[in-house]
Amino acid sequence: MSRLAKVFNNLQQARRKAVVPYVVAGDPHLATTVPLMHSLVAAGADVIEIGVPFSDPMSEGPVIQKAHERALAAGTTLRQTLSLAGEFRKTNTQTPLVLMGYVNPIERMGYPVFADLCAEAGIDGVITVDLPPEEVDTVNLELKRVGIDNIFLISPTTPDARIEMITARASGFLYYVAVKGVTGSGALDAAEVAECLGKIRRVSELPIAVGFGIKDAASAASIAEYADGVVVGSALVDALAAASAAGATQRQLEAVATTIIGDIRAGVDGVASAV
Repeated sequence: MSRLAKVFNNLQQARRKAVVPYVVAGDPHLATTVPLMHSLVAAGADVIEIGVPFSDPMSEGPVIQKAHERALAAGTTLRQTLSLAGEFRKTNTQTPLVLMGYVNPIERMGYPVFADLCAEAGIDGVITVDLPPEEVDTVNLELKRVGIDNIFLISPTTPDARIEMITARASGFLYYVAVKGVTGSGALDAAEVAECLGKIRRVSELPIAVGFGIKDAASAASIAEYADGVVVGSALVDALAAASAAGATQRQLEAVATTIIGDIRAGVDGVASAV
């Protein structure tokens, strides 16, 4: 059983939901990434998404776009991101790691090399934001070869036929985008999310994590009632950026991350325990 399957299975048996923080590799600094990842786990993270810095992150809002820019300016590449993941794996062999990025750097590296390096680094799943399901079969073969899940985004505007196409090719879990637009935009509508998740569950038994719009304990709790997990991205990245700009030390950055994820964890657990 893969690390992702094990985590979601254990959470389901315990009647709990996953907390999935997103960080951009190399932001605020290269040296902070791995310690921050460990602090997120200590605060209650079940899965960590690692953003691969890219020059044109089309699905990201201003907060995460700036994080990509900072990380690129610091020299963070796809290979460097995988190196950071491997460093994390030296002392944590349990927490699933999901790489989230765009197809251009992966294609330049080559799918076989990419899959092998991901496996060596301890990556469990890959989200390629701009790779459509019609073009995923080649990379899917390589990822399956090394036991890595291919995770897809589904949005509020995804047609039913396309949902079926996506779920037929996905593994690990499904990432539902809760709001229309880019990361950090829009307001959550829990009733609308519940309706869309019900539609997805009719064609797939994969766990569903919901992101884009989860900002605090209250928003996380409103979604955890219906989802298998919540993803926290812009709120965490923004808080870390602000603290770093104010001259925060490594320990202070870790404290910021711990506070945010700890609050989210408490909000999610409050709902899950009542279900």
